Amino acid sequence: MNEQVDILIVDDKPENLLVLEGVLEITGCNIIKAISGNEALGLMLEYDFALVLLDVQMPEMDGFETARLMKGSERTKGIPIIFVTAISKERLCIFKGYEVGAVDYLFKPIEPVVLISKVKVFLELYKQKRLLKAQAELLELKVKELMELREANYYLENLSTIDGLTGISNRRSFDQFIEKSWKHSVREQQPLSLVMADIDFFKAFNDNYGHLKGDDCLRLVANTLVYSLKRPVDFVARYGGEEFIAVLSNTDHEGALLVAERMRESIEQLAIIHEHSQVSKYVTISLGVGEIIPNQSDTIMEFINKVDNALYLAKQRGRNKVGYLENLSESRILVM
Repeated sequence: MNEQVDILIVDDKPENLLVLEGVLEITGCNIIKAISGNEALGLMLEYDFALVLLDVQMPEMDGFETARLMKGSERTKGIPIIFVTAISKERLCIFKGYEVGAVDYLFKPIEPVVLISKVKVFLELYKQKRLLKAQAELLELKVKELMELREANYYLENLSTIDGLTGISNRRSFDQFIEKSWKHSVREQQPLSLVMADIDFFKAFNDNYGHLKGDDCLRLVANTLVYSLKRPVDFVARYGGEEFIAVLSNTDHEGALLVAERMRESIEQLAIIHEHSQVSKYVTISLGVGEIIPNQSDTIMEFINKVDNALYLAKQRGRNKVGYLENLSESRILVM
């Protein structure tokens, strides 16, 4: 904020300009001189003036016309104008000056003390305006930085909860989601169901078609499982490797079995060639389903392990099937 301030003085008589310049030296401002209205308007395109001291009586374009043109321009309309004049002090003349945009009048011969006191007022206003502008720009910059930081944090948060390969939720995201869903089910005593899915003979797929094809397969299976869920509250994540897990809040075993079967069919309908599968010529999945209305003595890990057992038995019974954990305490499993 220590930049030099520019003041424009306009008078068609050089001797008057010298007098004004001499008086204004005490302000420490950069004094720019013009001998006509046209020259003054041209200089306003080059400088950001804090104040214009404008003679009224000038040939070709008088001070009133110069002021009117200044106020008509977006760039210069905010510059304060003090008219410096030797003409009549009659109210009609003064009113005309205010009508075209003047903020004050000085009458010749100039009283240096009066001139300096008036100029200092507008210099202080200019400095305050420039300070506010700088603060506004700084605030805008800080807001921009804050928005960029929020976007970066959001991106990093997504990185920590999104599986990098498939683009769906990852194991960490599942752990957070199941924790909330479990607490809700305990509190409301509503059923909570899990569906675990595993791609059948995926190692054989990878070994024979290569890891790039394997990655493509994982991505397609993952997103198809996501689209198999119909409710916004349902959740599916990559659990690890070729395993996926879905959380179905407020869903009993009948609803969970319907979702699991829809998932199984949707993967089969993709018709991804898998010549090295022992169950189908296409990629298939095996699934395990479990339902619970948890209480304080139950644990999430125990529930997950039971559903994993249902998935394991589905694989034992031929794969491309849905295994169901009918009763948590008895661990009795049905295979569809």
